[in-house]
Amino acid sequence: MIKRSIRRRIVAIAVGLIVLMVTTSILSIVMVGRVGHLLDELTDRYIPANTHLTRINILSLERALALRRMVIAKMQDPPDELGYKTRKQLYEAKDAEVDTEADAAHKLISAVIDDTSTPSDNTALARIDSRIDSLVGEFRHHLRQESGELLAALDARDFAAARRSLGRTDTLRDEYTEKVEAIRAEMLKVSYGAVATIRSEQTRAVQTSAIVTALAAIVGLIFANLVSGGIIRSVRKLLDGTRAVEAGHLEQSIDVRTTDEIGQLAAAFNRMVQQLRTNQRVRETFGKYVDPRVVEGLIERPNLTAAEGQRRVMTVLFCDLRGFTSLGEGMTPQGLVKVMNRYLSIMSEPIRTNRGIIDKYIGDGIMAYWGPPFVDDADHALFACLAAVEMIDRIATLRREIPELLGVLGTPMETCDLRIGIATGEALVGSIGSDVMMSYTVMGDVVNFASRLEGANKVYGTRNLASERTIAAAAAALEVREIDRVVVAGHTRFEVVFEILGSKGKLLPQQLALRDSYLEGLAAYREQRWDDALAKFGAALEGMPGDGPSITMLKRTKDLKASPPAPGWDGSWHIEK
Repeated sequence: MIKRSIRRRIVAIAVGLIVLMVTTSILSIVMVGRVGHLLDELTDRYIPANTHLTRINILSLERALALRRMVIAKMQDPPDELGYKTRKQLYEAKDAEVDTEADAAHKLISAVIDDTSTPSDNTALARIDSRIDSLVGEFRHHLRQESGELLAALDARDFAAARRSLGRTDTLRDEYTEKVEAIRAEMLKVSYGAVATIRSEQTRAVQTSAIVTALAAIVGLIFANLVSGGIIRSVRKLLDGTRAVEAGHLEQSIDVRTTDEIGQLAAAFNRMVQQLRTNQRVRETFGKYVDPRVVEGLIERPNLTAAEGQRRVMTVLFCDLRGFTSLGEGMTPQGLVKVMNRYLSIMSEPIRTNRGIIDKYIGDGIMAYWGPPFVDDADHALFACLAAVEMIDRIATLRREIPELLGVLGTPMETCDLRIGIATGEALVGSIGSDVMMSYTVMGDVVNFASRLEGANKVYGTRNLASERTIAAAAAALEVREIDRVVVAGHTRFEVVFEILGSKGKLLPQQLALRDSYLEGLAAYREQRWDDALAKFGAALEGMPGDGPSITMLKRTKDLKASPPAPGWDGSWHIEK
């Protein structure tokens, strides 16, 4: 009830603030967008229109200059006909450009007038547009007429008439220029008006955004204060009491005289403190541990609760279920939970019966360790190897029970198998974690090495791989086979790894023959006697087809025979993945 009630109040505060922020943002976006639209119109229409009008004036002057050069070319003795012709072409080209510029200015002004989304002085713009049409039409007609008379006088070499016509043309051109300048001045005035409008809109947008933001902040604070005030008043008393408990004063209780959710929480908290007082010793001693063997060891050795980390020789085992990913893809969540629970139960039992400590479950993987103070130094490697043998023996049980759990009898389970890695070495042992949750665990290179060996089973097609140090401590009770010299990720020196085949004296004749042939092939392989190695690995496969290490080494030998290793090769194989 308290969670729902307080959550509603907090969500109400958050929703109210979000609504205010969104409203402010939308308003700001709209106003900024309007200013941007006005700026776009100024940039895309007003300024280009002024530019076109300026170009009309410039073209008029250039055309007048070309006309004078035509007169000069004709008045020379003899006349410069080529120069006259060139300047006449320039004159006519400038005349056409004036029409182009006037048309472009007309289109831009019309676009401003037609755009109803922006404020503009449409009357002034319409007047400017009309004056441009009049200027280009009527006035330039008179200029062309005078220019035609001037050109006719030049062609007749009547220079006196040409000079008179040139004077009239200059007068008309000056009038033309004055009118263009007047149109430009009026267009600039309208443009400045548009700039003033933009500035006004920009100022209004800034002021409006500031006012709305301030109002939103004030309203939001008032709203938040009103809603949270009711919670704070009741929580403050609860907080004062909990601070005393937090300081370790469990003899105090919380007095909150309310009947709402906070009052119910206070009553529950008081009951919890009473229980804490009763179970304080149990909670402090065992509350940070989960594994039953660790709890048992701590009961027998209470001083371990304060023990710092120690370096000890330990044996670590990693186990992973091969084929779990493909197996789980076709399962329902309920079926997957059943399979996982049964698999972990089946594989955990050999670890516990062989005095191992299950450190953690990692998905379908299991991490366990053996060593002091739970197992003597002389025994932990052997117990780990015996647990691995029993775990492998239980694969058949797991394969048989999975279809029964899922209710799909007849489902092939051959892909379901184990991969186990075992390593013995020095590790940091101790209670590691936080103030509220601890784990008595092991850390160090031996843990990483055991994990790497579990993964290396993929390379050799084996179910288990153990380090040389592990086998050296447990070989008296086991039948093993040396597999290879490997350099795992993170190491620079090779380690000899072994496969545990079973308990001492319990191998079948074909298993013994397989081991002998494989070891002979391995010796030839390291001496780079490739043909002998191929023969021995082939013989091992004939005796036991499907033997993973033999298949792996046979292929590797063929590759090395085709591409021999560098001089000084020590027969090791690097496993980077």
